[in-house]
Amino acid sequence: MSIHRWITLVLGSAAAAQVGSTIDEGIYRWARDGAGPMRPSFSFEDASRRDEGTPGATNARVTPSIERAGDTTTVRITIEPGTSLYGTGEAGGRLLRNGMTIETWNTDAYGYDATSQSLYQSHPWVLAVREDGTSFGVLADTTTKVRIALDGEIEMSSDGPDFPVIVIEADTPQGVVTGLSSLTGTIDLPPMWALGYHQCRYSYVPEARVREIASEFRSRSIPCDVIWMDIDYMDGFRCFTFDPATFPDPTALNDDLHEQGFHTVWMIDPGIKKEDGYAVYDSGTAIDAWVKTADGSTYVGDVWPGACVFPDFTNDAVRTWWAGLYADFLATGIDGVWNDMNEPAIFNVASKTMPLDNLHRADEAFGGPGSHAIFHNVYGMQMIRATREGITSLRPERRPFVLSRANFIGGHRYGATWSGDNTANWWHLEAS
Repeated sequence: MSIHRWITLVLGSAAAAQVGSTIDEGIYRWARDGAGPMRPSFSFEDASRRDEGTPGATNARVTPSIERAGDTTTVRITIEPGTSLYGTGEAGGRLLRNGMTIETWNTDAYGYDATSQSLYQSHPWVLAVREDGTSFGVLADTTTKVRIALDGEIEMSSDGPDFPVIVIEADTPQGVVTGLSSLTGTIDLPPMWALGYHQCRYSYVPEARVREIASEFRSRSIPCDVIWMDIDYMDGFRCFTFDPATFPDPTALNDDLHEQGFHTVWMIDPGIKKEDGYAVYDSGTAIDAWVKTADGSTYVGDVWPGACVFPDFTNDAVRTWWAGLYADFLATGIDGVWNDMNEPAIFNVASKTMPLDNLHRADEAFGGPGSHAIFHNVYGMQMIRATREGITSLRPERRPFVLSRANFIGGHRYGATWSGDNTANWWHLEAS
């Protein structure tokens, strides 16, 4: 039992005992009595706040049942008839989630459809709205894969360490979401131009094509504020480089687009080409920046450049190194950064990602080293954190703009997200 004198609630003779505490008015933390060590929170803006509540949850209307069988923790919450369920993060299908099963697992899901259970972002969160409008939200505060089944009740299960359950109760769904944002923090105001009209597709090549697109927008008087550059601007898909044949002078291109009233956003991926003599690879190798395999060797996986290594963004020294890479990149006049492929996506493997037993040498603030099964869902979140920190340190007078394909609940603190790799079909148009 904790040093807190938490009360224990027993839900029937066959149910496990839960320990409850109060984080704030209407916000409760629940954990299994006798739970093992728990990893720190990534979703909370202040991770310490999750575990510093006032003992007791006597005013709680909703009490979860939390059970442990082997390595699996299962949370169940009974719902009243007529309760509508929403949330669960990115998944295909309707917004009303009743009757659906979703898995929170960041996935490279090109061409996804209404049946896709896992997309690019993981939010182990359910919003419940009763028939009378009163509401509650449930957060399984773990980064591991969570299976959310919403068939007559709320069931959330995950393999891995014990984790706490946060329940937020309010008179309205708006009140629940306000309570959630009080824990996760809110997104900062973006730059004004980011709220304008954007033109983006899978690559404009060469730079003459970019200039043509810009010219046509202006000559036709079609509003446009931003043009985006996909990976084909790079030299052989090497991040932080420019193809000398097709994008020989990115500074001049950015200057000319700025003269016409455009801003620019350029893509950076996490996969770094494994190639001696490539400055990013050499500097990362010098500080041992890469994710490791279970045996301690550097993990190598195929992405756009071919064989690649991957920065371990769970480590502060690696994030600092990554942030510094943006100095020369931004010096060309780039306005915003687009981080893609950061689930992380890996080519030519059935799982579409790294082996789950890969090793991350995480900061103590993140609970110390752990497997990719623990850190997979926050890999993209920590990448955009490092990107944002690099941009803000280099341009403290400007609001940064970072867009990410992968993220985790709470990751809005570091960057915005989009709907991922849609295709030109009617379902994707409607879903967007």
